Amino acid sequence: MQKISNDIGAVPITQNSHAAVTDAIKNNSENLINILNFSRRSLSNITIVKKDGTKEKYNIEKVVDAIKKSATRMLVTFSDKEIKDICNFVNKSVLEMNTDEVEIIQMHNIVESALQALSPKVAESYRNYRNYKTDFVSMLDKVYQESQRIMYIGDKENANADSALVSTKRSLIFNELNKELYKKFFLTVEDKQAIKEGYIYIHDMSARRDTMNCCLFDVAAVLKGGFEMGNIWYNEPRSLDVAFDVIGDIVMAAASQQYGGFTVPEVDKILAPYAQKTYERQYDRYICMGLSFEKAREEAMKDVQNDYEQGFQGWEYKFNTVASSRGDYPFITVTTGLGTNEFEVMATMACLKTRQGGQGKKECKKPVLFPKIVFLYDEELHGEGKPLENLFKAGVECSKKTMYPDWLSLSGEGYVASMYKKYKRVVSPMGCRAFLSPWYERGGMEPADENDKPIFVGRFNIGAISLNLPMIYAKAKQESKNFYDVLDYYMNLIRKIHIRTYEYLGEMRASVNPLAYCEGGFYGGHLGFHDKIKPLLKSATASFGITALNELQELHNGKSLVEDGAFAIEVMEYINKKVAEFKKEDGWLYALYGTPAENLCGLQVKQFRKKYGIVGNVSDKPYVSNSFHCHVSEQISPIEKQDLEGRFWNLMNGGKIQYVKYPISYNTKAVETLIRRAMDKGFYEGVNLSLSYCDDCGHQELNMDVCPKCGSKNLTKIDRMNGYLAYSRVKGDSRLADHKMEEIKDRVSM
Repeated sequence: MQKISNDIGAVPITQNSHAAVTDAIKNNSENLINILNFSRRSLSNITIVKKDGTKEKYNIEKVVDAIKKSATRMLVTFSDKEIKDICNFVNKSVLEMNTDEVEIIQMHNIVESALQALSPKVAESYRNYRNYKTDFVSMLDKVYQESQRIMYIGDKENANADSALVSTKRSLIFNELNKELYKKFFLTVEDKQAIKEGYIYIHDMSARRDTMNCCLFDVAAVLKGGFEMGNIWYNEPRSLDVAFDVIGDIVMAAASQQYGGFTVPEVDKILAPYAQKTYERQYDRYICMGLSFEKAREEAMKDVQNDYEQGFQGWEYKFNTVASSRGDYPFITVTTGLGTNEFEVMATMACLKTRQGGQGKKECKKPVLFPKIVFLYDEELHGEGKPLENLFKAGVECSKKTMYPDWLSLSGEGYVASMYKKYKRVVSPMGCRAFLSPWYERGGMEPADENDKPIFVGRFNIGAISLNLPMIYAKAKQESKNFYDVLDYYMNLIRKIHIRTYEYLGEMRASVNPLAYCEGGFYGGHLGFHDKIKPLLKSATASFGITALNELQELHNGKSLVEDGAFAIEVMEYINKKVAEFKKEDGWLYALYGTPAENLCGLQVKQFRKKYGIVGNVSDKPYVSNSFHCHVSEQISPIEKQDLEGRFWNLMNGGKIQYVKYPISYNTKAVETLIRRAMDKGFYEGVNLSLSYCDDCGHQELNMDVCPKCGSKNLTKIDRMNGYLAYSRVKGDSRLADHKMEEIKDRVSM
């Protein structure tokens, strides 16, 4: 930052004299202080004429307040001397105008010129902010219009938010305001133009000013030795039933302080020590009652089993009925299946049994949506004839009835499996499909030596921004530009936003999320309450997302991913290379992410049509394809879909999932075969069925619109949204946006 002298030469101030003022503010002169001392009485007689014609006495403190606010928005702090020098310059400039009345726009020009010499970015902040009244009227009018829509019509942008609820309506209305504030004060003109036209999409603008995105929360670290939450000290649980209750409280409290997926990794291993405590207590109790050793063990194990089933049922009730402070049901995931001791195996079995049994009235039970369950598959444990094959079989039975668990291969090919095979470290998905890049204990981005190991648990993402590849391609062709040059421009926009996000979030205090930053939920999260969280951000990822690869290929040569795909692969290889370059140059953990577009898949079509019209197989449907997936209407077999999408698997290590639609009834062998095939290929695999439940008589079958048993249309339907499940109908009504319902209707291979 440049230094301002106290002595500044006389320069006449006009509306267009910024350059001259900047020169003056940089050069020394000797008469400023004398002029100021001579004119103190004159300043008190000056009146400022505001935009609406009203007048008020000149007050330099208002200048001080304005420049401090402008500096704070840019994370800059002026020294007392710098503020004094600015004030001296402003006072002198006002006096030299030799008038008793100064127009407010003239004052703005004087202040802006002074700031320009000290800090151009603060000057820009001041310039952008000074018209805030006009902007705020427009902004609040837009928020008001959205609030009316939300209050009386509802909102279907997020399938996990029930906009019929008052609490959700309030949250959605606040989100609209927060989104507008983010666009106004965080984004540049270039950013806003790119978003408005649709070339990039910043996910979760309503939340990313305040907090971080999806995570792998270290629940075990928080529990160990006890912790503080809400100014109350929680002792570490001494039994399994209490552990379930406390973990539920931790998850609900911590998930409310972020947005996106909240994963509790390897939950079987977290719960097992508390199951052991319950077993030992109950065993001793039965021995004291005079039971034999064998009988005491049998009864104690029954008690543990009961606590597991009751605990998982309690989680299902809590996570599906208690909305977070964000107004939605937190997107909670648990991963399980690797634990080999009896209490770990019991945990996985109880989790699967509870989900498969469903919740509800005895005659109308149906599966819940949360927590999402991910089965961690290791061929050496779960393969045919292996020690935990029975767990795999139980998982298959659960998947074919409820679509969960999803399946993560730790023994196939690719990034996730390689981390497990080399280090025995699991890269659990953060929600529906996001994966963390490795961060090594001693070396950071790269291992310090052959003994350095990666850390995944306790880490998080700071947000995703997606490229609209068909839009970018169409722009390049229309303007006769090289596609990759245009792509570079938008990738660099995203890169700059990510850098600013890291810097902005780094100034947050640990008190914004105490469980994460103070009680060990995040890696390195033992900060003081008032410490800045910047040190924890080095291991956080930031995602470049992509959508509509199928439509990109169609735009390029009129062929789908099923028919070709070579250009789409070329583009993904290029983006990977650029992201790796950015990562090395900037020192931040960027990742490439196959975007799970929910509302976005409809928005991008509208944006494309507005700019480039309706193009066959690109913008002629009300939705675009998600990430690297083949179009949902393709007449291909599950095996063909696995192979076609497998070409992109190692090009999107920051976020991906593969799923196929099972055009069969509840066929155990078919489901098992396709899951094992996906595990051999190293996939994160989802089983896709369309589950339907009659809320009147309880009848269940795949994909019914009218109950054949009682004729009711009062149905609940569960469909795969993207990498997660959602209600496509609740009591006959849809919670999904129209474009998503159209996509579901067109599904053949998904």
